[in-house]
Amino acid sequence: MSSVPTVGGPAAVDGTRPSAKRRRRGVPGGGGPSADGAPGGVKSRGGASRGAGWPFVVPFLVFFVLFLVVPLGFGLWMSLTDSSLTGNGDSTFAGLDNYTEAFTDSEVWQSLGNTAWFTLLSSVPLVLFALVMALLVHTGLPGQWIWRLSFFAPYLLPVAVVTQVWGMLYQPELGLFNTMLKAVGIDGIGWVVEEKYAMWSVALLTLWWTVGFNFLLYLAALQSVPDHLYEAAALDGAGAWRRLWSITLPQLRRTTGLIAVLQVLASLKVFDQIYLLTKGGPAGSTRPILEYIYDTGFTNYRLGYASAVSYVFFAIVLILSLAQLGLFSRRED
Repeated sequence: MSSVPTVGGPAAVDGTRPSAKRRRRGVPGGGGPSADGAPGGVKSRGGASRGAGWPFVVPFLVFFVLFLVVPLGFGLWMSLTDSSLTGNGDSTFAGLDNYTEAFTDSEVWQSLGNTAWFTLLSSVPLVLFALVMALLVHTGLPGQWIWRLSFFAPYLLPVAVVTQVWGMLYQPELGLFNTMLKAVGIDGIGWVVEEKYAMWSVALLTLWWTVGFNFLLYLAALQSVPDHLYEAAALDGAGAWRRLWSITLPQLRRTTGLIAVLQVLASLKVFDQIYLLTKGGPAGSTRPILEYIYDTGFTNYRLGYASAVSYVFFAIVLILSLAQLGLFSRRED
């Protein structure tokens, strides 16, 4: 006579099943209550481990709230008032008047246009030149350490030094660039004193100064490309250009997207090199939006209006960043 197996295993001698005993004793995994009243011992330990991370997070949260959330809230409130640096009109609530004035201010649109023009002039070559420089170094140029040092060293210089050096190079009479042009029979140009050349000069300075950072990102990405891909392509008879287009560039797609986003954001925030080199001139042709906000707040003392222009610019940057991230994410899919 065959025995019929019971669900949950054989019964114990006292008529109860082992699982039932584990539940009554609060054994972990048995589903019974733990000592602290939690539904299960495993869940209780999980909750304790999650709580153990708070001491590490709280200091960051304190600084995050003090130096980001509070200033953001205070700036938003200030943009709705007629606050002045001199202290007059701090309590006057202006509503959306500052935002209405910002959208009708021709100087705001001119400085936004200058910022967009600089972003276009600087971002594209900063991505392309960095990629070419990294590819040249990665292919095995002799003396790689000197190339890496030469490409990255300018990025370590402070902006005051960079603008002083390039200001001398751009000097109309004794500057190196005009001296070289005159040596080949070309009249010198006003690099930073003529409107049609001033922004190009700032973009050239920025390219020399900051391309080293993007170069390092590309070089690190190139070193992470698996060698077996190149070996397989070589066995199939692929040449150097074919390997570049079919292996290297697709493998650098994520890095290119990251560099493009970071570079656009950095170019939109341009201020210091322009302020030190041209002070926004000539005739405001190089004044970016951040310099206009600075002039409005700290020269004209209109902190409320400067805050409103800041939030308008913040909204534009946020929209551009989300659109750029969405574009690159769609391409990856």
